[in-house]
Amino acid sequence: MSFPEKRDSDSGHSPSDDEKKVGVSPGQFQALGHADLPPDPDAGLSQEEKARIDRRLLWKLDLRLIPWLCLLYLISFLDRTNIGNARLVGLEDDLNITGGQYNAALSLFFVSYSLSEPLTNVLLKRLRPSIFIPAIMVLWGICMTTMGLVHNFQGLMAARFWLGLAEAGLFPGINYYLSCWYKRNEFGIRAAIFFSAAAVSGSFGGLLAAAIAQMDGVGGKAGWSWIFILEGIATIFVGVASFWMVFDFPDEATFLSPVDRERVIRRLKEDQQSSAEHEDFQLSYLWASVKDWKTWLYAVIYMGADGPLYAFSLFLPTIIGPNGLGFAGTRAQLLSVPPYAAAACLTILIGYVADRTHQRGLCNAGVSILGIIGFAMLLGSKDPAVQYAGTFLGALGIYPCIANTITWASNNTEGVYKRGVTLGFVIGWGNLNGVVSSNIYRRKDAPTYYVGHGVVLSYLVLFLLGGSTLMYFLLRRENANRRAGKRDDLVAGKSEKEIEALGDVRPNFIYTL
Repeated sequence: MSFPEKRDSDSGHSPSDDEKKVGVSPGQFQALGHADLPPDPDAGLSQEEKARIDRRLLWKLDLRLIPWLCLLYLISFLDRTNIGNARLVGLEDDLNITGGQYNAALSLFFVSYSLSEPLTNVLLKRLRPSIFIPAIMVLWGICMTTMGLVHNFQGLMAARFWLGLAEAGLFPGINYYLSCWYKRNEFGIRAAIFFSAAAVSGSFGGLLAAAIAQMDGVGGKAGWSWIFILEGIATIFVGVASFWMVFDFPDEATFLSPVDRERVIRRLKEDQQSSAEHEDFQLSYLWASVKDWKTWLYAVIYMGADGPLYAFSLFLPTIIGPNGLGFAGTRAQLLSVPPYAAAACLTILIGYVADRTHQRGLCNAGVSILGIIGFAMLLGSKDPAVQYAGTFLGALGIYPCIANTITWASNNTEGVYKRGVTLGFVIGWGNLNGVVSSNIYRRKDAPTYYVGHGVVLSYLVLFLLGGSTLMYFLLRRENANRRAGKRDDLVAGKSEKEIEALGDVRPNFIYTL
């Protein structure tokens, strides 16, 4: 396959002999490695007709994939955070546990959850989504149900450990799975809609917990027990249904016709992606992720959003409750709903804006400032109205950055397994900070919670805002080097297959800022 020689208007010189081997000019490296595109089933059609077919295909993908996956994550986030609602209705008193023991139970979940995540996407790829995702759902549904049957601290710890282990594969798995279906500039809004289910679960969780807690005494069980039991049983049912509702990767998806499968794979390859293809796992893919500086800086950025996320979601009922802003019972549960609803709306809006502008770093930085202002209000004011307003800004500054950061990392990591491993590392490290989040809102600090608010504020300033700003400028500099032809030597003399194997190291791979 030959490529026309081009003069690079930016670098101002003609291609070297090495560059001619792959038919590129500095700064205008061609999209090599995709000579094996499937035949174009729409060849001969006008651009308008092709665009119409593409919109129909996207609509079909969205309807089949997004709603059910949102439901799965809503349930997942509900199951991991409902312990905060259970605490409001007597969990600690009935199990005779202290505030420190409660925090330890929260922390143990994040230990098993985080340490398992880096490998879960490898399992997802090898076992197929239609098997892996439903199976882990059934397992964590069983764990959730047993949390409603425990009688002491030891039982609660065991249930939380296994819950974390079982849930670990869902969030990184679905983000990786969706990135194998959509172009880079289409993924952000879908990831945002998917993650907005976490915010919805926060609002829905408060309402649901308030209703279920009214079953206190039924069957000899406390209201908090029924929260775990009923939500666990619901998870099991949804997990079983997922064996029919979750589909495999594009090349094997049964809801697509053979022609539509070709269309999906072709559009991914045209977007310089290989992630929908089959590939045997090799340790080199793991090391490629480990040695990539972007993996670790994205982990720092994600940590800056995820630590505050868990602190907020686990302790918002406590912050609003009797020992915080002074509200109790059902009223405290209901007051936790509006901040989550606002966060869900902004999460989707930022996903849309970032997809259109390709400025994910600037979106992260701008949104994080809202969270910084919100937690500064919580720290600096004793007026309940001001503090409640601070919880709104806190939610608005945290939730959109989760989906945006994952999309940003996915956009800038190419390779079938490398992307999956990278997302596992990034999300795993972020979730490990849930151990910190679980221990910063201490009962003895009520009602001001200066330590908790201060730690969250530090995370937002140093890691989320600072990390996003640093990543933005580093990627911008690298893009400038690639456009100037300073990385073209990486492909000199290589075959198309070897060039494609370089993934995001390819000189023609321009990073999303």
